[in-house]
Amino acid sequence: MLPKLFKFRFCKDNEKNIYKVFENMPTITNQYKGSLRTNAIHSQSGNSLITDAPVDNKGKGEAFSPTDLVAGALSACMMTTMGIVAERDGIDMSGVRTDVLKVMAADPRRISEVHINMYWDNCTAKNKQIKKLKNTALTCPVAISLHPDIRQEINFHF
Repeated sequence: MLPKLFKFRFCKDNEKNIYKVFENMPTITNQYKGSLRTNAIHSQSGNSLITDAPVDNKGKGEAFSPTDLVAGALSACMMTTMGIVAERDGIDMSGVRTDVLKVMAADPRRISEVHINMYWDNCTAKNKQIKKLKNTALTCPVAISLHPDIRQEINFHF
């Protein structure tokens, strides 16, 4: 558990239409544990996760790699933002799931592609709602934050 050193306060910056966290509140505190492993702690909740370097890059591959988390963050962001719209519009998205494939490139080592297949069995949303939800997913904050050289291949199965 993190010590209560920081005050948590959000303030909207009207000029840039973004929210800033003031009073030096970190979002994540991350510690290198040795052997190519880190432990990240979410400051607000205290939840933690471990990362390991992948086997193909001198690691043990016993946990998510940092690049796995980037690919997973895209999927989670897509579903979360869709969920916001769905809840507002009275649509039940229970059971939506994704399969995520991250493709790495070399020289320099980097993510070159993220492939996401999103499944929604028993979808009851209407065509207009589905179109809105797909657009929401494709324009989620992570999707528009990733470098344009990273190919995002998104397939919806609903």
